Amino acid sequence: MPRVKGSVQTRAKRKKWIGRAKGSYGKKSNCYKSARSAATKALVYAFRDRKKKKSEFRALWITRINIACREHDISYSKFVNGLKKANVLLDRKQLSEIAIHQPDAFKQLVEISRTV
Repeated sequence: MPRVKGSVQTRAKRKKWIGRAKGSYGKKSNCYKSARSAATKALVYAFRDRKKKKSEFRALWITRINIACREHDISYSKFVNGLKKANVLLDRKQLSEIAIHQPDAFKQLVEISRTV
């Protein structure tokens, strides 16, 4: 049986890693060893940051709600506590959108949270 050389598969495997590292600077985009480590690190960062994005957006929504609450002379914690006691089931994303785009509706929510 003749000996089979693996150059086609090896080249394809290396091109795959170099393709993943496309856009990297310098040697990291051309050399297989550097490209593979750069692409692996990029995949690790991407996995981590997909999880972290959720908490970053939540912090952004809370900041927006807090700013809108301060305009109506109420703290964020008292506002959210009042909404929970009044059984208003809006999440922070919806509250921040209301605070930005519908200030009159947000003012009504502030009044609801104060009365309870």
